[in-house]
Amino acid sequence: MACSGADAQHARAMAWGLVERGAEALVSFGLAGGLAEGMAAGTLLLPSEILLPDGAACAVEPAWREAVLERADGLHPSGARMACTPLVLATPADKRALAERSGAVAADMESEAVALAAQRAGLPFLVLRAVADPWDATVPPPALAGLAADGSLRLVAVTLELVRQPRHLSTMLRLAQDGHTALTALRAALHRLKSLDPP
Repeated sequence: MACSGADAQHARAMAWGLVERGAEALVSFGLAGGLAEGMAAGTLLLPSEILLPDGAACAVEPAWREAVLERADGLHPSGARMACTPLVLATPADKRALAERSGAVAADMESEAVALAAQRAGLPFLVLRAVADPWDATVPPPALAGLAADGSLRLVAVTLELVRQPRHLSTMLRLAQDGHTALTALRAALHRLKSLDPP
């Protein structure tokens, strides 16, 4: 397992590092931004394909996805297309623009790296994510200022930025609550599925 944080470049290094260490399959697992109305925080995503930034579609391993769906009784993950983006979609306008270009219902920054590493190595690939910031949510400047180079969150930097820009506090609180909802949904999904191992 490797944790890349919200950083596309770091995700590329992590994904290929897993391949070099002998991974036999790759899963892009974590959080995503909602693009479509109805993609509320905590909505599970098990897409049949992702759309890369260059417009190419990349399908997940269908037999693996079906095996997960068979064990997902009661979870009802969305199977609609996800898009990949190299940058944080910070505003509803950013999300709406990508939704219109791609037809996707959600987006993330890391699945492209995992998909391309899997393709290059001839390995099966799967995506399981949960919506953390819905289509109408804003990712405020303090959250962006707190992102470290490896994609992790620097809480001291976030706090200092909030002191400078306290008007963003309510938006940060919503972002934190939505993120908690998404992580709770992922934990519940893993508990129900027991395993994400390929068939």
